[in-house]
Amino acid sequence: QKFQFQSTDEFKRPHGQPDYFSGSEATSSKSQPFQPFSAITPQQTAPSIITPAFTKITSQQQQQQQQQQQQQLQRFGRDAQTLVRWPRSSHDPPGVSSEFPFLATRVGITLLSTLSTTHSFAPAHQPRAFFPRLHSTVEESTNGEIATATASTTEMPKNANVAQTESTSRDKVMTFSYDMSLEPKYEKPTYPGTGNGLSGDSGEYDIVVIGSGMGGLACGALSAKYGSRVLVLESHIKVGGSAHTFSRMHNGGKYSFEVGPSIFEGLDRPSLNPLRMIFDILEETMPVKTYKGLGYWTPSGYWRFPIGSREGFEKLLMEQCGEDGPKAIAEWKALRERLRTLGGSTQAVALLNLRQDAGFLATTAGSLPFVLQNPDVFADLSLTFDDLSKTVDEFVTVPFLRNFIDTMCIFCGFPAKGAMTAHLLYILERFFEETAAFSVPIGGTCELGNTLQRGLEKYGGKLQLNAHVDEILIENGRAVGVRLKNGNVVKARKAVVSNATPFDTVKLMPKKEDEPKKLTNWRDQIGKLPRHGAISHLFLAIDAEGLDLSHIDDPAHLVVQDWDRSLQDSQNLCSFFIPSILDKTLCPPGKHVIHVYSSGGEPYEPWEKLTPGTEEYEAYKKERVEVLWRAVERCIPDVRDRVEFSIIGSPLAHEAFLRRDRGTYGLAWAAGTSAPQSGILGNFLPFPFPNLKTPVDGLLRCGDSCFPGIGTPSAAASGAIAANTMTHVDNHLKMLSEASKKDPMYKFLDAGIMGQVYKPLVQGFTPSPELRTDQFVSGAGVSPVDYTAADPEVSKRVDL
Repeated sequence: QKFQFQSTDEFKRPHGQPDYFSGSEATSSKSQPFQPFSAITPQQTAPSIITPAFTKITSQQQQQQQQQQQQQLQRFGRDAQTLVRWPRSSHDPPGVSSEFPFLATRVGITLLSTLSTTHSFAPAHQPRAFFPRLHSTVEESTNGEIATATASTTEMPKNANVAQTESTSRDKVMTFSYDMSLEPKYEKPTYPGTGNGLSGDSGEYDIVVIGSGMGGLACGALSAKYGSRVLVLESHIKVGGSAHTFSRMHNGGKYSFEVGPSIFEGLDRPSLNPLRMIFDILEETMPVKTYKGLGYWTPSGYWRFPIGSREGFEKLLMEQCGEDGPKAIAEWKALRERLRTLGGSTQAVALLNLRQDAGFLATTAGSLPFVLQNPDVFADLSLTFDDLSKTVDEFVTVPFLRNFIDTMCIFCGFPAKGAMTAHLLYILERFFEETAAFSVPIGGTCELGNTLQRGLEKYGGKLQLNAHVDEILIENGRAVGVRLKNGNVVKARKAVVSNATPFDTVKLMPKKEDEPKKLTNWRDQIGKLPRHGAISHLFLAIDAEGLDLSHIDDPAHLVVQDWDRSLQDSQNLCSFFIPSILDKTLCPPGKHVIHVYSSGGEPYEPWEKLTPGTEEYEAYKKERVEVLWRAVERCIPDVRDRVEFSIIGSPLAHEAFLRRDRGTYGLAWAAGTSAPQSGILGNFLPFPFPNLKTPVDGLLRCGDSCFPGIGTPSAAASGAIAANTMTHVDNHLKMLSEASKKDPMYKFLDAGIMGQVYKPLVQGFTPSPELRTDQFVSGAGVSPVDYTAADPEVSKRVDL
């Protein structure tokens, strides 16, 4: 039966009925005591980095791969190397010689890479790596279960994913690895409140986007603004992906909880935050309230990071570092100076300037004055994507400062060891400006998705909820649409864009006997990429009568149990967020709502063996979230006595509600090496992301598994890059020019006169051939197509 609902805002039900988040009854801690936490006994220390089990490549296979690469390099418009020597063809625009200046290509690629805002041009293939790649020394026969050791005769633990979490330390980087080609040996649990996925009508659109996370919505909304007919399909009954809110009725009052990200900077005013930029480009607003700090509860006690104040941060260093205070300040300044040029580049070119074809030479041309004034930027090419800990180790020795830097990076999934240097650049530049502030969206995190949805629909785009995609349809090597769970087919004239994780995307592409080998290789490698672990959640509704919170200034807090243990350890680092301190709409008067969540290092294997609703499952849930209870007790000692009701969100629930395989926090390729399928940039730079493009023509990806990575601003930026890539460079330049006039902060977005100089040279190659419709290809792409959303007849345009 077709799933029916009147509103996606909330599902009202009386207290005591099965909870639609955790699959169990929401309980009151006043009446049901929690079992004490008992840690798993460590059995054996896991390897410091758990990586995918890639099969060794034989010389014959290597030769075949090189031949495939040469064939790919010959394809028109798909590689950066085609910019160096483009053969004359019927596709060449007038005035472009067969010897396109190599210097322009080198400067363009170098500039874009240096400014930490680039992506590769090459189609997905196994690149010839100049940088070392991580390879596993074990082969996995089943997911996580080690069969043989090829590099050592030492006996390995039965399950490396779990073993590494049983004894963690700061010097180890944790990732989790699964083989997506292996069928699960269990049936995935389903939860009420997530929808049955049976909605969705058949039809034909220019662009079909799978998933309404920040990346999918940004891609859809900007593509609609560019004039394309867009459909965004969401499997869930709520929009926003990880950034959504759920509500619960209790004793006649409504309580709303966040389920994903909770710390946002730069949403209160025009800023360098790509998400805020997209809001402004779409001319949409989202009310917020701001706060100026982040609370820390550590082994040494409570302290607060004051955002927007250099003096305040130096004062904090003096207070926390004792006699090492002056040294810590000096080391911090030295680190900032070392990264000064790269940090300054964030205001020379933005992520929204990027596209993945030759047109990027025009859209990023406005940054050339910065490059001329800062030629030393070329020396830091690889540093942008390299492991941040290398630079930190060079300049920082004071433990407190090193700890702080690690916590600033952990939101990307890794501490400094494993994180890109680029992750710290925004913090160094923005977090210490006087106007910097964290924001609480009024009405909940769901307002991020609601705002993008309004922009999508304003420009004629369409969103369908509860519409689960079962398969991406591929014909003659091209993505031509999708098949929905209800059997309906939606055609895509130009492209299909997957906002799902890479692990969920490969599920939508079942292996076919006659499929190209490059697709098979891509699927196998993408499906085995390392990932972060799962997340556990604790949602609390508490009575705030007589509660004194004067000892804290902010709703967002980090809690560290032990600095010597890994910050990726879900039993060591967690966060809690009390948005109702600022947003009174989230719960009844005199109450508070609290979201507590672990770091993304919770192993999935113990959970997949359990059945939701059983005593064993309920007991294990309580055991694993005991550390989350204790975290909140650091701030509110009597929180258990104040609880009105509580909800535990297990990794199984996280997986079901957020549509992320095994509840993963995201892709986890540690910085310092190139990821598989990273394209041609992976040959020259340690680029830790798979390509946005795929070996299937007309199939792109976006989201937190693409550059620039995990986080709502980054995911939104990846969607913008995908949208830019699918439109003519002239439309992209017009959008940048329009945005630059909206606020002085955005002036640097305009490519200026240099963009117009480059445009005639590259416009014939945008979008790249595999993204053009037949009508567009017939014109060789020389004349820009006017994708004007204001055109009242846009839906009837045959050239779209």
